[in-house]
Amino acid sequence: MARLTDGDEAAYEMLVDRHLHSAYRFAYRMVGQYGEAEDAVQEAFLRLWQKAGQWRARRGSFKAWFYRLLYNLCVDMMRRRPPFEPELDEDPAGPGNPATELHATQRARLVMAALLQLPERQRAALLLTYYEGLTNREAATTLNVGVKALEALLVRGRRTLVRTLAGRKSELLED
Repeated sequence: MARLTDGDEAAYEMLVDRHLHSAYRFAYRMVGQYGEAEDAVQEAFLRLWQKAGQWRARRGSFKAWFYRLLYNLCVDMMRRRPPFEPELDEDPAGPGNPATELHATQRARLVMAALLQLPERQRAALLLTYYEGLTNREAATTLNVGVKALEALLVRGRRTLVRTLAGRKSELLED
């Protein structure tokens, strides 16, 4: 980040290469639309270039800072648009879903649909910790809440997911 602050394009490219895939995966799972996810990620990386000097190591990890930026863009995007139907055709995060993995793909679609029904902060808490691998402290920093508040979001989010998916248990078990 120090190199990026000095305008080092190679440092920027390295950060983009390192975080592009996970940033897109997170944005897609937050907004549920491919185009909007791409827009959010593109804007996040643009702001990363423009605001690199605002990151402070003492306030938390780069990843938490960057996901905070991306999370805010996703939330702004969701609040500006009318209600929508999520695009659940495929999982953009995977290396491709061959026909032999149809069951896993269907399960992923059901889980994605259930995630999209969660309130945005619960969804973000689950995505940041379980999908993106942030620690509870990093995820709390990203969401601008305390660790205890994050843990409460995780508990409520998991509870709601379990209830939602339990109602669709037969679809999850089909072969």
